[in-house]
Amino acid sequence: MTQRKRSHHKLKRAVAPYLYLSPSLLIIGLLMLLPMATVIAYSFQNSAVLRRDPSFAGLKHYQAIFDDPVFWASLWHTLYFTCMSVVFHMTIGMVFALMLNSDRINPTLRNVLRVLYILPWLFTAVIIAVIWRLLLEPNGVVNSILMQLGFIGSKVEWFSSPQTALHAVTFANIWAGYPLFMVSLLAGLQGIPKDFYEAADIDGAKAYQKLIFITIPQLMPIIISISLLDFIWTMQVFPLIWITTGGGPIYSTEVLSTYTYKLAFSSYNLSQASASAVVILLISLGLTLFYIRYQRAR
Repeated sequence: MTQRKRSHHKLKRAVAPYLYLSPSLLIIGLLMLLPMATVIAYSFQNSAVLRRDPSFAGLKHYQAIFDDPVFWASLWHTLYFTCMSVVFHMTIGMVFALMLNSDRINPTLRNVLRVLYILPWLFTAVIIAVIWRLLLEPNGVVNSILMQLGFIGSKVEWFSSPQTALHAVTFANIWAGYPLFMVSLLAGLQGIPKDFYEAADIDGAKAYQKLIFITIPQLMPIIISISLLDFIWTMQVFPLIWITTGGGPIYSTEVLSTYTYKLAFSSYNLSQASASAVVILLISLGLTLFYIRYQRAR
């Protein structure tokens, strides 16, 4: 009897954590895993959703998107948009974090700057898109300022020109996303022991040497973690591009998210759209696994 009670108690202890997690696991299964499995299944079917009994298509839809030059253009635009955003998010975030952490700036001014620098984080993607559409339209503020300063001789259609549209949406995304790096790096800076800098001062180290040999190495775990997360998130940006350019003009700002959306809801080719979504999923999973392995290695 005692042995049976012990076995029952061990079983309860083993099962209890899963019972506590079961509501969350059920929600994750219904809202994430089930739709994910459904999209994967659609990518192997002909006329998915549109027919009651779709036939098996194999890798036909994957071959179709890989043969589509717009897909490869979208992939290139996604990589450019993402890499440029992450690099400048990190650079601007680092500069502002160092500024806000500096004792040379008046505390009152530092608090004001902290509020101003974090403002982009308060806006939704839709509001950010509308703001930048107004600022960068031909008669907008940006063109007026640049013309008065003599940088341009005529009005530039930033979102309507194939030469400038991708750079314009990338710039808007950079402005919207740097606060994440700024806040994270500022927290990291405040956690670096001041003894390191005092020892460097005794050795006669200059400001740039302290930055290179103390600050950046101490912040490297944060930089790598936030950069990987930002890469994964930025690669899937949709509202900003859709509202500003819609993927145009002439596919010059088409990214994987807008390409997939148009296949599904403009062309009603849900099978190819599912195949494109699976490709995005695989890229995201690869980056996520790399991030998890990095975190475990730490």
